[in-house]
Amino acid sequence: MRTADFARFALQSLTAHPMRTALSALGIAIGITSVILLTSIGQGLHQFVVDEFTQFGTNIIGITPGRTDTRGGPVGAINTIRPLSIDDAIALRRAPHVLQVDPTVQGNGDVETVSDSGSRSRRVMIYGVSHAMADVVKMKVSSGSFLPDDDPRSARAFVVLGAKVASELFGERSPLGARVRVGGERYRVIGVMEPKGDILGMDLDDMVYIPVGRALEMFNRESLGEIHLSYEPTAPLEEVEAAIRKVLSTRHGREDYTITPQKKMLETFGTILDTLTFAVAAIGAISLLVGGIGILTILTIAVSERTAEIGLLRAVGATQRRILTLFLGEAAVLAAIGGASGLGLGIGVALLIKIFFPALPVETPWSYALAAELSAVVIGLIAGVLPARRAARLDPLEALRSE
Repeated sequence: MRTADFARFALQSLTAHPMRTALSALGIAIGITSVILLTSIGQGLHQFVVDEFTQFGTNIIGITPGRTDTRGGPVGAINTIRPLSIDDAIALRRAPHVLQVDPTVQGNGDVETVSDSGSRSRRVMIYGVSHAMADVVKMKVSSGSFLPDDDPRSARAFVVLGAKVASELFGERSPLGARVRVGGERYRVIGVMEPKGDILGMDLDDMVYIPVGRALEMFNRESLGEIHLSYEPTAPLEEVEAAIRKVLSTRHGREDYTITPQKKMLETFGTILDTLTFAVAAIGAISLLVGGIGILTILTIAVSERTAEIGLLRAVGATQRRILTLFLGEAAVLAAIGGASGLGLGIGVALLIKIFFPALPVETPWSYALAAELSAVVIGLIAGVLPARRAARLDPLEALRSE
């Protein structure tokens, strides 16, 4: 049998019962649509998280006090973890490959305008930082300037407002040069940050920035919350980490701190989110198995209904292998049609979600789309094996008598 005759025979068999064919293909289509939508949301979430963190740059390292691992020790041993200090941050500036170092501490407090005509107050997140913060995390000032390069231990009382804080406290007026109270102390506004929006639920525009030394006094703390530093993008990360450990371990006498590179954190997030995407794709693939059962059922019925036709084909010379190939071809075509329909439907729905719900991250991974379509054809072939073998093993004479 020629290939053209084979294809025409398979299509005529499917179009002879359009409703049955449509219902069988629908099972596969729903499975493919589920895979496309679930993996699109998973991939979109992956890209969203990566974009949120990489907007601050990837050549950043965070250093926090204390070790995150667990170690054994004698009972009753005294914890001698040394807090991270401003002097530690200053020492790190001399480490190889380090570009900028920003000691950081944070807390909550009230910011209040100082005016004879009345005052406004707002409770916000207060960040104690150095002049290098804007360069380390790639944040820009929309008006005025960022904190000057003062000695962080005795800096002047300057404050930089987030975009939302400036708008809420001063409205349309420029806050530059105005006096505000931050945590009860008077500061002069020297800058307003560009709007940045939310990142993982944290509003970057609803913050104020003051010198880190003054923040430590305000919050009555001895230790920094974290030290951020940026390094040369071409420098090997292992060398940068080793230089940091050398400086801090020399000062502290032991490794009582944790180094967290942005690149490694992104790799960890990527691994977790890739696993999540694969897991939701596997859940969607269950629908494909259900669709395969539908094909198995339909083809089993088709074999019973077409017994005389199969007998005629055997009588005119069709071999068992040819009959087997014909029914497997029908199963593959049926699965391919359902898969293509589900592929179009899934991508279409994903695009509509992206248009009408732009806040919901949706990104269709084409590798999963192709794998889903190939899986649909394979499942269709597997589902068609039993009916095809049954058809191929029919005795020609008995099959003709069934008419």
